[in-house]
Amino acid sequence: MEEKTIQIAGSITVDELANALGLSVTELIGTLFKNGIVATINQRLDFETASIIIDELGLKNVKLEKKNTSTKTSNFHRELSDKAVLRPPVVAVMGHVDHGKTTLLDTLLHKKTVEGEAGGITQHISAYQLKHSDRIITFLDTPGHEAFAAIRQHGAMLTDIVVIVVAADDGVKPQTIEAINFAKSANAKIIVAINKIDREGADINRTMADLAQQGLQPEEWGGDIVMVPISAKQNQNLDKLLDMILLTADIEELKADIDIPAEGLVIESHMETGKGSVVNLLVTGGELKTSEFIVAGSTYGKIRTMLDWQGKPKGKATPSTPVTITGFKDLPNFGDRFTEAKDEKTARKMALLNAQAAADESASANVTSTDLLRMMNVVDNTKTFNVIVKGDVLGSVTSVVDSLKLIDTKGEITLNIVSTGVGDINENDVYMAAGENTVIYGFNVSVPINISKMAARDNVPIRTYKVIYELLDDAKHEMENLLDAEIVEEDKGELKVLGVFRTEKTNIIAGGEVLTGDVKPEYLARIIHDKKYLGEAEVTSVQKEKIDTKELVAGETGGLALKTTSKIDLQVGDRLKFFTRETKKRTL
Repeated sequence: MEEKTIQIAGSITVDELANALGLSVTELIGTLFKNGIVATINQRLDFETASIIIDELGLKNVKLEKKNTSTKTSNFHRELSDKAVLRPPVVAVMGHVDHGKTTLLDTLLHKKTVEGEAGGITQHISAYQLKHSDRIITFLDTPGHEAFAAIRQHGAMLTDIVVIVVAADDGVKPQTIEAINFAKSANAKIIVAINKIDREGADINRTMADLAQQGLQPEEWGGDIVMVPISAKQNQNLDKLLDMILLTADIEELKADIDIPAEGLVIESHMETGKGSVVNLLVTGGELKTSEFIVAGSTYGKIRTMLDWQGKPKGKATPSTPVTITGFKDLPNFGDRFTEAKDEKTARKMALLNAQAAADESASANVTSTDLLRMMNVVDNTKTFNVIVKGDVLGSVTSVVDSLKLIDTKGEITLNIVSTGVGDINENDVYMAAGENTVIYGFNVSVPINISKMAARDNVPIRTYKVIYELLDDAKHEMENLLDAEIVEEDKGELKVLGVFRTEKTNIIAGGEVLTGDVKPEYLARIIHDKKYLGEAEVTSVQKEKIDTKELVAGETGGLALKTTSKIDLQVGDRLKFFTRETKKRTL
């Protein structure tokens, strides 16, 4: 029989696979169902899953091949032409929470944002520009809390120079190390701002030594890392820090092409009433102008308005410039590359190609081989925690979802993200959550009064937070409540039965000698006859010399009353093995 080759570009739908195999869709869905997967005709299967299913069907003449159709580029940085011009440096400010990143930017830009941030922690990437020595510098303020690692990593990938802020009175912390690793992975130049030198307990040399241990050797010690002691609060040495940034930029000779279609990256996106999609972009090449068509991921649009970082209208944006635009038909994803298209037809076609490429990369909703093997070989006793996540901007939603997935559930709780979205919690969210034991989490969003009433009527819990780790604590608590309680038993002692005085349906009066440990009222007992387990009983009272007592200990004889759930024929010589049983709530 002739061998049939099927090419799969990342993933394939059930319908497409059935047609390729010459089977009815019903037959293929039936095979999936037998293996524990309830699939629809449009369900996507990854390459490995398709292979497993073909083996299950016993099709020996079918060969699968992987086909690469991805339109994405793994390296965003393009080769520059000889016409490339100098551009401003893009500088990301990173470091441990509370080490003063946002205070530094506020002082540089004469802004005041710390009080406005929930918990004093930056929640989104914010882009700014300032002029120093008649030159422009673009700054990215990246979140500091560990839950925003996804945003911070994108921040590093956008940048030429990373300024790592380290508090002189606190030293190197886990997020400092994380920022160093991100900067290195992005091949960005590193400058260290040793902050809070005005604080009591500040130790610049110790901080430099800590950084040296992380592979950042200060210039003063023969290394290549510029370290500038500053006080962001007191505006001390900030001019020197800016000088070092510009000097580093000069050494790197940062350039970009202007005479190319505009391109760059999506920093942030959200929906606004009356405006539609509002998207923050960082231009990396070309010149972006209003009325141009641009494509980002699977969406496109015509730029209606463009504002600079201060909210002022801007006609065009050159490389290293952050802008806020409206006009996208849908929200592009955080971190998507955007490119200019010559007209709407081209833009639509490019968006469709990107959507197909994304689908071929096996989206998270697809059935994977891991899912299939687990369903085929293991009885799944895990419980499911359903959540809907709504956030003010797409980057927040991404980070909340990524952080929820990082909660260690000991393999006993499955996190099911029912839906995600940008904007206030609405009727559709409540409809989806109703009857499914689903919690709706809102991050920096509102809940209209009518939606609150609707949720209360349908018993749908809605929790809103402005600080991400409070949201994660709540989710962790909810998942802990789903864990089966732990039953802890502790052996207490053993008694040999010397006499049986009364045996009723569920009550026994007996006497005996305590061989080990002790016996007290409310202990439980396993009744053993010739090594055979007869049943379990509860000790309701204990007597010593016919007087009620709190306990009998090893070597003592006495009487006891037992309560059983069914009649047990207790005999002289039987053993009672005493224990306690406690139910403990488990934690993650």
